[in-house]
Amino acid sequence: MEILETVSRVRSRRTSPANTADQAVRDRLLAGALHLFSRKGYAATTVREIVEAAGVTKPALYYYFENKEGIFQALMQEAWRRFDALLEETRQEGGTVRERILRLAERLYSLFLERIEIARIALSVHYGPFQGRPVFDIESSHQKIRSLIGDLVREGIRSGEFQKKKAGDITWAILGIIHMAVETQLWHPDQAIGGRGLGRILNLVFEGISAKERKGE
Repeated sequence: MEILETVSRVRSRRTSPANTADQAVRDRLLAGALHLFSRKGYAATTVREIVEAAGVTKPALYYYFENKEGIFQALMQEAWRRFDALLEETRQEGGTVRERILRLAERLYSLFLERIEIARIALSVHYGPFQGRPVFDIESSHQKIRSLIGDLVREGIRSGEFQKKKAGDITWAILGIIHMAVETQLWHPDQAIGGRGLGRILNLVFEGISAKERKGE
């Protein structure tokens, strides 16, 4: 059910299918690929296995996605569009810097939980052998979130919300907490802190750098 809900939101690089039957074929291919990539890994999964899981023929996969890499890219694109939208929403919305970063962390964590299979595939491909892996720029997502949080931290320092500390140090502290929460959820779910735990730990950082907290001591 989770896989079908995920792939129903995914769009390929080709024009959207003209009818419901075409969409159903695409969804079955995406669901089959997602299941196999997450269980066996991208490199170990064959086109034959994907089409057998989807109950279609190889020409159907080639028609909608061109090749195995094409279906991988289609799975990644929807999740990354959501990621980019969350970052832009955070840039545009109001509130204190602390509130905006906490909301961003909560939304990113929720998106990660919704797309945990895609996250597992993306990270496995990124950290796996270079030879034969599909083109996929996961580093750009790291750079985008680092840039956004860095901008917000500098805004907090300029406005007097945060103490005049090194913005880069604060940024890395926040990123490290978010990254560790996500990694733990992915690889050690029994030890995961959840969205509330993530917010609680981030608040410890904010309490330490808050200019108002310091003045009140």
